[in-house]
Amino acid sequence: MLRQFKHLIHLLEGLLVLLLFALAYNFLLPIGEGQKVLFFDANSTQSLLNTLKKNGYSTTRFDAWLIPKEQLPLKGWYHIGHTREGRWHFYHALNQSPLPEMHIVIYPGETREEILSRLANDVKLDLEKLRKIYNSHARYPEGEILAGTYTLARSADENATLNYLFERSNAQFDAFKRRYFDKPVDAYTFKLLMIIASIIQKESNKQEEMPLISSVIYNRIDKGMKLQMDGTLNYGDYSHRIVTPERIKEDSTYYNTYKYKGLPPAPLASFSIEALKAALFPARSDFLFFMLTPDGSHSFAADYATHLKNLRAFREYQKRRKAQSAQENNTTLLKKPSHKGRKAAK
Repeated sequence: MLRQFKHLIHLLEGLLVLLLFALAYNFLLPIGEGQKVLFFDANSTQSLLNTLKKNGYSTTRFDAWLIPKEQLPLKGWYHIGHTREGRWHFYHALNQSPLPEMHIVIYPGETREEILSRLANDVKLDLEKLRKIYNSHARYPEGEILAGTYTLARSADENATLNYLFERSNAQFDAFKRRYFDKPVDAYTFKLLMIIASIIQKESNKQEEMPLISSVIYNRIDKGMKLQMDGTLNYGDYSHRIVTPERIKEDSTYYNTYKYKGLPPAPLASFSIEALKAALFPARSDFLFFMLTPDGSHSFAADYATHLKNLRAFREYQKRRKAQSAQENNTTLLKKPSHKGRKAAK
């Protein structure tokens, strides 16, 4: 009887220790004060804990026991509060504050400055803060935010906005690697793919042409030829400027593929996942040249003679368009009555 009583006492003592530990863990171990506006990507315990930790909250492996599986936040944006009422209450209140959302678009070919300026203007964020945060995330000056449509909380600040855009882009890059590579790909190899994808995107937005343009890039590199592509000179502040003969002569950077062999030193701007796929899977062709056509597509050629023929055809089209435009302007001027003529007709 005495032995049973001692076992009961030990059991009660153990339960009391566990209770005291649970109370201390819940109330005395602070969850911290992290970002107040967060995006939860996947409806899983580990993903939620990872997101909280990345955004400044103090999480432990024991927290998984506190999170109610049936109340996990759905994918979306949430306001984080209740950080001082204990860890149990914090995790049970996570799904109670979803935020209003809006869609934003990152366009193919946009530069860092264009993306940030548009965010500052459309979402009413501070441009200088955006620049500073972007630079803290980016490995390269351009191309690390994928083109596409994103869902953003209307109340997201500069940190939350760029954290989200980089995380979603990196998630898409990681998914791309898992799908198309049998083993881990090193950062340098993937950077080269990003550069090629950004060139393809600068040269054409037509998905059906992207593998062909990719094949021209690889074919010219394999033959030791310079790329000689205008798109590589559309970097940074020159992103949407016409590349003139004078610009080709004056630009001494390694983005000038008329002067230097090989690829530019970094991606040129944002690009689509389709352009990245074309960079990895170029079409099989012997094409070494391509030229714009009147309908906005490109004609491809395997030899310089054919390329010159395509070039002359497009220049003839440009001359006809210029002459037609001048004729239309002259006709409009002849038809337009003068002020004096209108007065005389009254």
